[in-house]
Amino acid sequence: MGDREEISKQFLKAFEFQGIRRRDFLKFCGATAALLGLSESFIPKIAAAIEKASKRPPVVWLNFASDSGCTEALIKATYPNAADLVLDILSVDYNETIMAAAGKQAEEILQNSKKAGGYILIVEGGIPTKKGHGMIAGKEMLDILKEFSGPAAAILAVGSCATFGGVPSAKPNPSQIVGVTEALKKVGVKKAVVNLDLCPINVEYLVAVVVNYLLLGSLPELDSFGRPKMFYGQTIHENCERRANFDAGRFVETFGSKEEALGYCLYKMGCKGPMTYSACPKVMYNDRISWCVKSGGPCIGCAEHGWPDKFAGFYNRLPDVKLPGIQATADKIGAVAGAAAVVGIAAHAIATKSSGRGKGEKEGGKK
Repeated sequence: MGDREEISKQFLKAFEFQGIRRRDFLKFCGATAALLGLSESFIPKIAAAIEKASKRPPVVWLNFASDSGCTEALIKATYPNAADLVLDILSVDYNETIMAAAGKQAEEILQNSKKAGGYILIVEGGIPTKKGHGMIAGKEMLDILKEFSGPAAAILAVGSCATFGGVPSAKPNPSQIVGVTEALKKVGVKKAVVNLDLCPINVEYLVAVVVNYLLLGSLPELDSFGRPKMFYGQTIHENCERRANFDAGRFVETFGSKEEALGYCLYKMGCKGPMTYSACPKVMYNDRISWCVKSGGPCIGCAEHGWPDKFAGFYNRLPDVKLPGIQATADKIGAVAGAAAVVGIAAHAIATKSSGRGKGEKEGGKK
């Protein structure tokens, strides 16, 4: 026990040397526990799991057809600093966007990682399946994926490009770009893939999945699209801060209007929240400061299969949106809410007249 305490002290000293205070580290562990749906009693276990991370599987991060937006999201993350935690503790052996090595030296590092095996393979970007449309170091991206998926302990597809093709796979898709799961099927590799949708990925999702793996030795429960249910189990609409306005039939119909300033629902401005599954309203971005809807923009559905083609026309209203358990469309809900208000006013007027209150008020007015 004494040795373990000493190791923990040295671990925390190393963190403090990097500018990460003990309190911030424990705060991070607490936030991760909440994301995983665990009680505060798991905070020490999460801290211990991360403490051991330097001895656990390293990370190989491969970039394919994308704009490296998810890598940007990672290196600019805070709370306290997910980038430091992932880069320094998990030892990202290879990420061509941020590593110092280049050319042959970078390839040597990559090959050494493959020989060692047991790494967490993180894939960013879609996979071109048409020959000659995606090459790195003289190799097809599809072949590289096949080569490095075998020795991996776990595979994470990060961001919408990697999960289902994203923007690079939008019609007409001349490079025949697909997501990681589909690409692995094409090359005959049968291996589970954790799909972390969003464009870009929320790094708190990524860190929570990695910690879940380190803590329990297994991947989290996934939905039919291979996404962790803890993050993709509810629609954005269900937890949206503007939901009350939707239910009351209060909608923004023009940007720059008074209704927009009052924070009314953005459904009529094209919000895809009723059909998009993600925990964006709960976790948010930028140190949990804001997210698309909070900043005034409608959800564009970037966490959904088939995006962006599925929701092309980001400001076009979704037709006939039916909510779980509610047999009505958004337009009908608004109309019913309006009609209910009229009925309520009429009922109030009748009650007032029958009680004689109205007459008294008039007489009082004359006086």
